Amino acid sequence: MTDTPPDRLAANPRSPFYDGDLLERGVGIVFDGVERTNVDEYCVSEGWVKVAAGKSKDRFGMPLTIKLKGKVEPYFRS
Repeated sequence: MTDTPPDRLAANPRSPFYDGDLLERGVGIVFDGVERTNVDEYCVSEGWVKVAAGKSKDRFGMPLTIKLKGKVEPYFRS
């Protein structure tokens, strides 16, 4: 495996950007200089992260997400 995380990664198994092996390895996100632990999806090249919007759920039972724009820095925890 490489030492740099992918440009885009999602934690939702329904997403085409989901990669279970990378998620098991442990990916951390620093967003605008702050460590974020509640990121559902991120994209470095476009500069955004998706985070859960409270306890709200959609009609399929998945959490509603909000897209936040800023500087995204992913890293491997291990």
